[in-house]
Amino acid sequence: MSEKQSEYTYKSIEKRRIHVSSKRQITIPAKYYEALGSVKEMECIYSNDMLILKPVQYNETGFSEEILADLIAQGYSGEKLLTEFKRINRQIRPAVESLIKEADELARKATEDQSDLTDDLFGITESEG
Repeated sequence: MSEKQSEYTYKSIEKRRIHVSSKRQITIPAKYYEALGSVKEMECIYSNDMLILKPVQYNETGFSEEILADLIAQGYSGEKLLTEFKRINRQIRPAVESLIKEADELARKATEDQSDLTDDLFGITESEG
């Protein structure tokens, strides 16, 4: 048996029936929820007639080095550096979500009228393209 196969042999799979409310809501059994740790958001994946719920893992350090370098270059240090870093870091996720929403809308529009709006998404003008 390969190392990968033996890894799966030792993991247990538990199965439990849960109720789906009229509003399509479910309650995750406490035992399973606690095993996941502190979960605020879950990904819901549909595949092969199954729903898989997976805790969302945020990479909060995605731009941390760049943000810190910029703030230090601006003269921030100590407590002011930390405060400003937290403020800017909180703005990243909404900005990324806004970009995703905009890209989804452009994709929907392109699907409807078969247009290529890629340049619009990236802010490329005809003279640059």
